[in-house]
Amino acid sequence: MFYLKLYQFAHYETTNDQRLADLSNINLLPDNYNKISENDLFNYFIQHLFPEQLTTTALLEALDHILINSATTLKIFYQATTKTLEVSDFYNLTLQLLGFEVGVDFELDQGQDYLQNLELPLLKNIERIATKASIVEATYYLLTLRCKNGLIFLDELANRGFFNDFFQAKAPRFIIFNGRLQATFDATKTLREVVYVKSDLDTDQDGKPDLLETTIFRPKATDAGLRTPVLYTANPYFKGTNDMTASLHDVQTTLETKPVLKTSLATLHQQSQNQPVDQLKPTSDTIQETTQTAEIQSTEENIYSLNDYFLARGLATVYAGGIGTRNSDGIRTCGSPAETYAATAVIEWLHGDRIAYTNKTDHIAIKAWWCNGNVAMTGKSYLGTLATAAATTGVPGLKTIISESAISSWYDYYRDNGLVVAPEACQGEDADVLAIDTFSRLKDAADYQKIKPVFEQSLAALRTGQDRTTGNYNAFWDARNYRKNVANIKCPILIVHGLNDWNVKLRNPGKLWAALKAQQLPAKIFLHQGQHVYMNNIRSIDFNDMANLWLTDKLLNYPNHSDTILPNVLIQDNAQAETWHHYHDWGNAENPVRRFAFSKNELVTKPLRTDNVQTFVDNGTKTFLARKDTEQQWLQQIMADTSPYQTNRLQFKTQPLSADLYIDGDITLTAQIASNVAHGFLSAMVIDYGSSRRLQPNPTILERDGLKLGYNWHTEDLKEFQLSNRPTPYKMITKGHINLQNRLNSYENQAVTPNAFYTLHFELQPTHYHLLAGHQLGILLYATDMGMTIRSTEAITYQVDLNACQLAVPYIK
Repeated sequence: MFYLKLYQFAHYETTNDQRLADLSNINLLPDNYNKISENDLFNYFIQHLFPEQLTTTALLEALDHILINSATTLKIFYQATTKTLEVSDFYNLTLQLLGFEVGVDFELDQGQDYLQNLELPLLKNIERIATKASIVEATYYLLTLRCKNGLIFLDELANRGFFNDFFQAKAPRFIIFNGRLQATFDATKTLREVVYVKSDLDTDQDGKPDLLETTIFRPKATDAGLRTPVLYTANPYFKGTNDMTASLHDVQTTLETKPVLKTSLATLHQQSQNQPVDQLKPTSDTIQETTQTAEIQSTEENIYSLNDYFLARGLATVYAGGIGTRNSDGIRTCGSPAETYAATAVIEWLHGDRIAYTNKTDHIAIKAWWCNGNVAMTGKSYLGTLATAAATTGVPGLKTIISESAISSWYDYYRDNGLVVAPEACQGEDADVLAIDTFSRLKDAADYQKIKPVFEQSLAALRTGQDRTTGNYNAFWDARNYRKNVANIKCPILIVHGLNDWNVKLRNPGKLWAALKAQQLPAKIFLHQGQHVYMNNIRSIDFNDMANLWLTDKLLNYPNHSDTILPNVLIQDNAQAETWHHYHDWGNAENPVRRFAFSKNELVTKPLRTDNVQTFVDNGTKTFLARKDTEQQWLQQIMADTSPYQTNRLQFKTQPLSADLYIDGDITLTAQIASNVAHGFLSAMVIDYGSSRRLQPNPTILERDGLKLGYNWHTEDLKEFQLSNRPTPYKMITKGHINLQNRLNSYENQAVTPNAFYTLHFELQPTHYHLLAGHQLGILLYATDMGMTIRSTEAITYQVDLNACQLAVPYIK
């Protein structure tokens, strides 16, 4: 089966005039274009496609290695006095230039079919390349195609020296081709500087504004007059992390019976607004002097290859750890408004609205004079979270964010429907633990000694506010809910997330996407099949190129139609390798719904009204500890038909499906359940049952350092999500959890009477899943989730009235 795909969602068509202008912009149009012959134009372009061949002899040797057809090499074609190129021959040439091998990847008589199978675009309305217009169109087309290594061919040429003449430009400028920035800057000459942005915060309570160390990587061309936008990554891990093992909470415990509680979201909103954020009134310092010269050279390295990719294209990158990180002031407060203000302070300095100093003592001010005032935020996880938080402030200068695997509400990271729920592989972590992890001021003993009492006081407040006893949504979590401020967003947003990400679970991008739609704010969302990973080095998708199109538009105001060219929703298929689908929406509330009733061990389309109460006992923690299972082992075993945890769950399956089903959005469970004690909780896991080679959630390295990000510049491993070598019998699709006492909402507590039945109605984590024909849709009902919930040490018996249970599965046709 054919698997290699090279989708080009950032590719778009241009007019002949635009093609000529673009080729001229990259110095690839002869000055005498109007007078040159077709043969000479052919040769002119061919010569420039081999920038590393410095003599005619070397060029001819290279051309002699490429077949146009079985009888003609590119050298023969180059030396011919009369040239006409059949489109089929041009496709043969194109594939070889893109790195594909004749006889290995394709055959000479199958070039066009192979290009189509790759998902690459084809030339339109050209049968023979002979006129100057067709030669220009074909050359332009070639330059914009993706190579076997995933790079655009013009990027591949840049890595071989095509743009080196631009490096020493006396009046440097951005070079745009086909709507995207080109790698015309010598990234090895990047300037590295450190400044200290003055915030309006005093989180360490020393009576002075918190200064935020900010690390700058800017092109040397800025010293020659270039004014550039910035890719800014707010990264709490940038200055190091601490061992937090001793701070993890014990999850082997019992669920508390919560007192009945009545409140309202309005009350919680008001309470969260009244919480102090340690802000000072803005002060006007006595500036000793102002300079354009930084005092400190950074020794740090970039941490995100997408930012490195744009350094070669002339964009500056900036990193800041924020309050409480090494060499900055303040303390870590895990997702609080203070952390948001710290992130936006750096944007304000870049935009010209805030002061920064060359050091923390002398009050020597320095401006971001090299910045054009336009900022985009990038980053994954906590980094993308702070980008989302900053966007919800509407801070001037922030033109867009690329938010990957990001939290939009911290409650949805550490809690679920009134339960303490851990991120995957982070059992025992909570807001206080993450604050310790990122509080890198701890690494400098003298600095830490000054603020230790304040940090310990803050940690105590975090532990009280996060409330691991009830797991309720409260004012603490409301202050860390960025979605309630979505209406303040003034910039377009690009959301990226993994459909197998159980660290930052999919409710975070799902609810944010819905909120953005409700406000009619410009946004796009890309969903890959990975876990908590970046997607800019995945070969089958042109992510770097899409980001380039997007940022060229948003940061340089170049009219490249990125809003209409890029899909609104891009989703990777889980059942087919290297396959991406584009849609108008994800998780639309108007999607049709397939409803299943519960019968003994079955999901059925027609309810069977019988005396149908089933029981399971939540005492699996004892088994888990005795077997010394890992969380992943537990997950695989509880899904199996025969399982050591069989008595701890109820299992239900449909009959094998007669047709493929594309699940899309929030699967909703209605369950009627009773506990034999005055508290309890329910977990539900939806499963794909059926033997199949499934796409692995961790991408495979295809080539170490296979992606070059600029001439003599950094590299990135080339990766792809691949099918498992052997079939597996099942795979989890999604899951969710709820406290019986939070059956109405996550912020109020209802009483539970032992052995009384209560109806639970709740959404599982949203998803998009391709369920194959012949497979069965299954669901497990259980309580303790060894990877996420507390590991209950109390044996609780649950009864489930199947007659009152329903599974609602949204899908797209």
